[in-house]
Amino acid sequence: MPVIEIESLRHPGVEVFSTLTEAQLRNRIDPLRGIFIAESPKVIRVALDAGYEPVALLCERKHIAGDAADLVARMPHLPVYTGERELLARLTGYTLTRGVLCAMRRPAPLTAAEVCRDARRVAVIHGVTDTTNIGAIFRSAAALGVDGILLTPDSCDPLNRRAVRVSMGSVFLVPWAWSEHPFQSLKEAGFRTAALALTQRSVSLDHPALKAEPRLALVLGTEGDGLPAQAIEGADYVVRIPMFHGVDSLNVAAASAVAFWELRVR
Repeated sequence: MPVIEIESLRHPGVEVFSTLTEAQLRNRIDPLRGIFIAESPKVIRVALDAGYEPVALLCERKHIAGDAADLVARMPHLPVYTGERELLARLTGYTLTRGVLCAMRRPAPLTAAEVCRDARRVAVIHGVTDTTNIGAIFRSAAALGVDGILLTPDSCDPLNRRAVRVSMGSVFLVPWAWSEHPFQSLKEAGFRTAALALTQRSVSLDHPALKAEPRLALVLGTEGDGLPAQAIEGADYVVRIPMFHGVDSLNVAAASAVAFWELRVR
């Protein structure tokens, strides 16, 4: 176990944790796969159990034989950077990590066809850019039986540091892929699509026809403007969640959880 004491965040090898932006992590370290950062022992364990490849660990000294002891044991040949808490606390968001960060390689990307192949329920994230919402959607998807997720390229990266943290590692549990034309991919895989939107033709989320669909994809739009007209028009169903007190909509993450539960495979 090569434990490396650091006295500066400029120490060689520590830049993945301290200075590189999300875009640089994706492209600079390894152009083919890139790097992402997983935070907290629990999230790192989920990633390792899901087969993600670690590159390096950074943690306070007390965690090497404490909260991170099992993690250190699982990666005996990788560098473990450690230093004083006062030094590591200069890292943005460090207080939210429970003192342990792990740099990991991005997996080889899946295709939309691979994600859809054996799925019965799929979510489509269309233009959602808020990292917190992305993480929350993935967490609900994992918990409520969604088999896969497709994201349009204008959506937030699921392996964004904050999205990973908010999801509590659920981004490692649900297969996902980027898709410029998700409706086409879903149609080829035999899916019907249901866009969550308020229109004149919207049916209630508990409509019997929706629950009877053997393969159904739920299409979720951006936080502010919702789904674009083209996505709504291209869907087989347009769906609304019945509400009270004149409330017209929910946050996209909350709406996704309600929809995932109601339309899960029985």
